Amino acid sequence: MKKTSVGILGATGMVGQNYVRLLENHPWFEVRAVAASPQSAGKPYSEAVAGKWQMPCEVPKEVQGLVVEDAFNVKKISEQCELVFSALEMDKQQIKDLESSYAAQDIPLFSNASAHRSTEDVPVIIPEVNPQHLEIIPEQQKHYGWKKGFIVVKPNCSLQSYITPVAAIQAAGFEVEQIIVTTLQASSGAGYPGVPSMDLVDNVIPFISGEEEKTELEPLKIFGKIQSGKFVPALKPLISAHCNRVPVVDGHMACTSLQFAGKKPGIEEILQAWKDFKPEPQRLKLP
Repeated sequence: MKKTSVGILGATGMVGQNYVRLLENHPWFEVRAVAASPQSAGKPYSEAVAGKWQMPCEVPKEVQGLVVEDAFNVKKISEQCELVFSALEMDKQQIKDLESSYAAQDIPLFSNASAHRSTEDVPVIIPEVNPQHLEIIPEQQKHYGWKKGFIVVKPNCSLQSYITPVAAIQAAGFEVEQIIVTTLQASSGAGYPGVPSMDLVDNVIPFISGEEEKTELEPLKIFGKIQSGKFVPALKPLISAHCNRVPVVDGHMACTSLQFAGKKPGIEEILQAWKDFKPEPQRLKLP
């Protein structure tokens, strides 16, 4: 099977490194291009991440020798790839413009960045929850005049831990009206070098700029509907969030309280709802 050639934008940062790690020996994808800031451009990838490689493995051999490209060199990178994953970290408007430039070059782009999450015709996808939102892509392409390119984004990391379990409960017929959530988010979520150690060791930082707003608004888009070529957010569940940075390297945790619109499920019913939940990626047996 011929693998799809992919590129990684922002490949030297923490999220970009995770893309490199996760794509090693992938059955469908092969990393053919890595891109970052102009400061890293021109170096072999192994040299560009020397001293800041944070993954629990060696740099994959097939990526070590790839020369890091300037992420702004859209045409050159587009010639090497069939799709790109974006882990860009820069000014939000710069990210929006740059990601759109790749889509305009007929490159499908899947982004970890937040820049396009509020764009009205860009889907925010949790594959287990709202794969049907991909149906907006033809409308998105028509809107911008793109032929093969498009943009899909993932949601904020703080809500990925609890939205799928909530969706499973709702799929079982128990409508969730309100969520109160406190997130305990690992230091890796702040990137590298991240939060200064003297601020985080033996401490909890009870504020992460912009995080609570994303946690409260993005799920409403995920649970929303497509109408007239754009997303209309759901009205429920209402979410009140408190986001905290904690001294853990990896792994976010969410402590959630749910208020139900109708019948309140018991513990056994919730456990059964999770057990019975068979979302689309699992039905398709995706890697």
